[in-house]
Amino acid sequence: MEHSDQLTAGGYRFFYDDTLFSPGTDTFLLSSFPKLKPSLRICDLGAGTGLLGLLLLQRQPQLTVTGVELQEPPLRLAEKTAAVNGLERRLNFLHADLRRTEELFPTGSFDLVVCNPPYFPDGCGLPAANQSRQSARAETACTLEDVCRAAAYLLRWGGSFCLVHRPERLADLCCTLRKHGLEAKRLRSVCKRSGAAPSLLLIEGRRGGKPGLTVEPELILQRPDGAPTPEVDAIYFRDKERTV
Repeated sequence: MEHSDQLTAGGYRFFYDDTLFSPGTDTFLLSSFPKLKPSLRICDLGAGTGLLGLLLLQRQPQLTVTGVELQEPPLRLAEKTAAVNGLERRLNFLHADLRRTEELFPTGSFDLVVCNPPYFPDGCGLPAANQSRQSARAETACTLEDVCRAAAYLLRWGGSFCLVHRPERLADLCCTLRKHGLEAKRLRSVCKRSGAAPSLLLIEGRRGGKPGLTVEPELILQRPDGAPTPEVDAIYFRDKERTV
């Protein structure tokens, strides 16, 4: 069933379908990780319903975001999100396969590439309820190798690739990034509570970057009483709602 919501009071409206995939914490966390500045050209690989691009524009309105999405149902919702918010000039989408980026753009077309990729190798764990969810969960339509290869092609020299992934794939991440000329430069782990093992990783690779990884302080989701931390409130724009 199709739903809509707003990022914040008076903010952008987004559309999603819970039979495809619902908005996830990982997308909000990833949107807070890149270092944004006006006029950046951004590509969102596997854009889904377009929420990540919209979140980036909510944080920095002077960006241009191009989403690449293979499946038509989420793509239609992404296009609806852009149209309803009047963002067609800053948020646009291509119905295309990220494994064929060479046919879509000249190399070096973007300053920043972002991706919330499938976390699990194909065949691992229980299958999802439908194809859309399975493609979002497991590497059935694209692999980590495909994503890193596409990002390296799309980025200008010195451009950044930011993605969210699972801690158990860290070695795969670093090796695959480096294989495609993307050096891991920043790493931040996400923990439910202070002292808990990480549940997610946020990582930035830089095209042509020199070796040297900065490990940033953990992003803690909950305080001891279970309430969201102030940083999580800011990521979800709740701090702005409280000041209105």
